[in-house]
Amino acid sequence: MILAPVRRDRVNALRHLLGSLNSLPGTANPQNDLVPFGRFDNIHVARFVILDDQTLDDRRAYPEARFPEEKICLAFIADCDGSSAALLQRLAVEAGDGLRLIFRHCEEMDDTTDLLAWMQRRDIAPTTYYVNWVGRTVRQVHEEAQLHASLQAVLPRLMETSPTQVHRALREALLASGLKLTPIAGKNFLDILRLICGLLSLPLILLILSPLLILGALPFLVILRQKEISDPIITPRVDAARIRDMSAREEHDVTNPFSAIGSLKPGAFRRYLTRAILYTVNWSTAYIYTQGRLARVGTIHFARWVLIDDDRRVVFASNYDGSLESYMDDFINKVAFGLNLVFSNGIGYPATDFLISGGASREHEFKNFLRRHQVPTDVWYKAYPGLTTRDLARNARIRAGFERDYLGEDDARRWLAEI
Repeated sequence: MILAPVRRDRVNALRHLLGSLNSLPGTANPQNDLVPFGRFDNIHVARFVILDDQTLDDRRAYPEARFPEEKICLAFIADCDGSSAALLQRLAVEAGDGLRLIFRHCEEMDDTTDLLAWMQRRDIAPTTYYVNWVGRTVRQVHEEAQLHASLQAVLPRLMETSPTQVHRALREALLASGLKLTPIAGKNFLDILRLICGLLSLPLILLILSPLLILGALPFLVILRQKEISDPIITPRVDAARIRDMSAREEHDVTNPFSAIGSLKPGAFRRYLTRAILYTVNWSTAYIYTQGRLARVGTIHFARWVLIDDDRRVVFASNYDGSLESYMDDFINKVAFGLNLVFSNGIGYPATDFLISGGASREHEFKNFLRRHQVPTDVWYKAYPGLTTRDLARNARIRAGFERDYLGEDDARRWLAEI
């Protein structure tokens, strides 16, 4: 995530320039002249978004707090295979001229600036990061989608009747055609050791701190409840024209982007509580929710929470299947408590009870809150349009069955049903 303040007099010009990257409102042309995302075989999704926070006036609800003036920023976000450092180097070489045209609207960038060094200084690690299926590469997605299509094309021509025979005939036909699948990288000993150490890290921290946590539980709950009762709720309806503008950028694919920015409630209590919650969520997404679901929600490809401006504000960016309305309903109905934990430290959030209940369960207030903090995603790219997380999981199962030398009748019947 490259984050840079935009020069005040360049915001409109920048928005116009970003629009030239698109083939549809908010949706990038993969081969656009400035940043041809389609040439990068390791980028899953990417976006440019101008973070023009429309909720800064909500801070007036805390007259005792002193908030500095915040700048409008440009964020370039990419979810990729491999390291971010390697991607930045490749972007600087293969899309440097286009990126320079875009970033020259930002502060401390001109024709003499070293582009790569400038981007590296502004590369911000996510506070919390979620990947639908850890380890699944862009190449794997494309190969498994092609395998599915090839199997569908060959299947009607086969004369075999038993599921096992059909499975064998399909394998023989596709392997004879020269089909090759890139092997999926396995975990070595060091990978497994790092995984075990990471998995144990949070329980060990909680065990070490348990005496302090027990002693501090009651004072914490008292302070939290006092703040929940007194914190203002700011959830007016969003202007219809603004909703229409953002809706025009949605539904061009089965997957949509969501970008939002907002301010944290002032004070050290909320700042450290947010840090602790996001650390815990990041631990769970790294070691528990790694294969297809975030709690009970399975429609998210990638998501990140990023604290910026000395922890005064948070940026949220996600990529999800379906409409925004269904996305919000999915979370409200399945993991409202999780939304409360993550977002309730934001100014104006619907009232919660001890961080868990209330909040997102107040459906209309929550949806107004989310819509108010949403900002239009100016440019969004997806490497595999038309494929949902459900499709990716199905194609992976098809691949697993295809790579087996033999399937029994029941297993083969289920495998054919996937095709």
